[in-house]
Amino acid sequence: MRIRKELWFGFSLMAVILTVTVIFMPWTTMQNGHIGLLMLALVVVAIMLGFPTAFTLMGMGVFFAWLAYRSGNPEIAVRQTLDLMVQRAYSVMSNDVLISIPLFVFMGYLVERANLIAKLFRALELALARVPGALAVATLVTCAIFATATGIVGAVVTLMGLLALPAMLKSGYDIRLSAGVITAGGCLGILIPPSVMLIVYGATAGVSVVQLYAGAFFPGIMLASLYIGYVIVVAKLKPHLAPPLPMDERHIDLPPANEKMREAISHRVLPGLVGALKGSRNLGISGGEIAKQGIIALLPAMTLVLFLGFTWHLATKPVVSNESAGLMQMGGGIAEESAEAAPEGLEEPKEEGLAEPKEEGGDLKEPPAEGVQEPPAEKAAAAPAKPAAAAVSPAPTAGDATAGAAGGKDPAVLERLPIPNWYWMLAGASLASAVGFYTIFTFVRLEVFKMLLGSFFPLALMILAVLGSIVFGFATPTEAAALGSAGGFILAAAYKQLNFGVVKESVFLTAKTSAMVCWLFVGSSIFSAAFALLGGQNLVEQWVLSLNMTPLQFMLLSQFIIFILGWPLEWTEIIVIFMPIFIPLLPHFGVDPLFFGLLVALNLQTAFLSPPVAMAAFYLKGVSPPHVTLNQIFAGMMPFMGIQVFALFLLYMFPDIGMWLPRVLYGN
Repeated sequence: MRIRKELWFGFSLMAVILTVTVIFMPWTTMQNGHIGLLMLALVVVAIMLGFPTAFTLMGMGVFFAWLAYRSGNPEIAVRQTLDLMVQRAYSVMSNDVLISIPLFVFMGYLVERANLIAKLFRALELALARVPGALAVATLVTCAIFATATGIVGAVVTLMGLLALPAMLKSGYDIRLSAGVITAGGCLGILIPPSVMLIVYGATAGVSVVQLYAGAFFPGIMLASLYIGYVIVVAKLKPHLAPPLPMDERHIDLPPANEKMREAISHRVLPGLVGALKGSRNLGISGGEIAKQGIIALLPAMTLVLFLGFTWHLATKPVVSNESAGLMQMGGGIAEESAEAAPEGLEEPKEEGLAEPKEEGGDLKEPPAEGVQEPPAEKAAAAPAKPAAAAVSPAPTAGDATAGAAGGKDPAVLERLPIPNWYWMLAGASLASAVGFYTIFTFVRLEVFKMLLGSFFPLALMILAVLGSIVFGFATPTEAAALGSAGGFILAAAYKQLNFGVVKESVFLTAKTSAMVCWLFVGSSIFSAAFALLGGQNLVEQWVLSLNMTPLQFMLLSQFIIFILGWPLEWTEIIVIFMPIFIPLLPHFGVDPLFFGLLVALNLQTAFLSPPVAMAAFYLKGVSPPHVTLNQIFAGMMPFMGIQVFALFLLYMFPDIGMWLPRVLYGN
């Protein structure tokens, strides 16, 4: 019965599209532009019927491109169509940005098989045990981290469905809430860098992928925070939907040495370690073991000291003033003298100056046999020096400017700025937090911290290396993706998960995913070319401009269309088919393509959460217990779709959420 409802929904939607096309298409006075719109409608219907997207786009594009060329010159229409196919395919093959897609995908598959996520989920589950809805919050945090590492929605939803769903159902969580948390958290990979969708949009719209990554960072964090806030509120107001973690699930076995210190001295780490140093002989614990546990326990304090030291360095760094204005004034005489010598400004040297030297008689002088020689000393002394060469002094170096700004002091002894008040406030709050942390830092929490060290921090270092190298301009997305792939190899080897089977499966899945994306690009490129040849793009632009919409109205209309398209279509189809229609309209309404891309990325979260296509629901259904129905998964998605719409509203009302970081880093 469920399948029948989904089929009826799909067929009804296709019937609406075809009915509108039949009613409003001017069949008697059809032009090429109307044929382009007919092609667009037929492509959507064919994709909804289940035909492969890439080859549907390619086939429709080739056929309608042939129609467009045939209307001009039927004799060479076939040759022009084949030339178009070759040119479009070659343009996709020569796109350097697309090289990063297989590398990022390969990195994600390696990380998925390194068994890091299972350890990370367990560590977060124990660390957040006292938070309302701890399991759901841990699931969302794990999804966000895993999405940052892989960007593959299907992999995140499937893996978390295997790890988190049984744990939540065992703890008495509501099925709909559990399903909504996993599907919504898994879809964060569309938005959070390194996102394959952002690469595809950047290549389609001609926007820098680096700036897209920087812009999508804070919107991704905002959306994940809204999800977590919603779960905590629901768990607080309705505890029966997300009961606390049972005490037996919180139990952790301590190492024998830590168990002895907890039983004999104190359950807190620092008093226990200090007391164990005095009575190490009685407890039978070696000094090396105590030192090892102490170093691990003091890692948060060391990190805090490094952070405060780096912040102090930035807050008190001397400001070097630019004295270029003074240097210009001091050189005023030089400029005037040069102007008198050459009233017409700088000129190219005349041909006479390039001629070979002549003798007094006018004949060419043969060069001496010895080769090039120094001029005679008498002539060198008598030759007048060029005014500009004599007057112009060496350009001041950065050190000279710094010394001048400091009143002649050596740059190494420049006085630092006074420590600002906000630094003392930050240091005081950090110190108070550290004292509070170590007050409640027990041996049990030390074990949880070790679990986080073994699962979260290696992954975090790899993520920071990849994203940091992209955002701060140290590497291109392709180079950073190669770095991430190497990091995936290292992590898999470090956790003893690297073998021939893992590499073989990862390579196969990477080739499969990359081929899908690249064929989509080829198909969409041919389709877009045919659409433009038929004049469909011009027809759409004329219609939109004839509405005399304001930029706000255009943004609302475009985002509403994308939201509706997310129901029957996936994000790949929306990007490659409809973005080439919207992008040319952006300059007329004064919309930044970068900001529009961030809105689209946030909006396309709905493409994986909106039935009947909702691929995240089918991924989860494939690994969920039999009693979890598809309707329950769909029902659990609905609140999170509402959160996505609210996040879209926040991003539009406060554009700096997405545009602040690119503007600071790249001056946009």
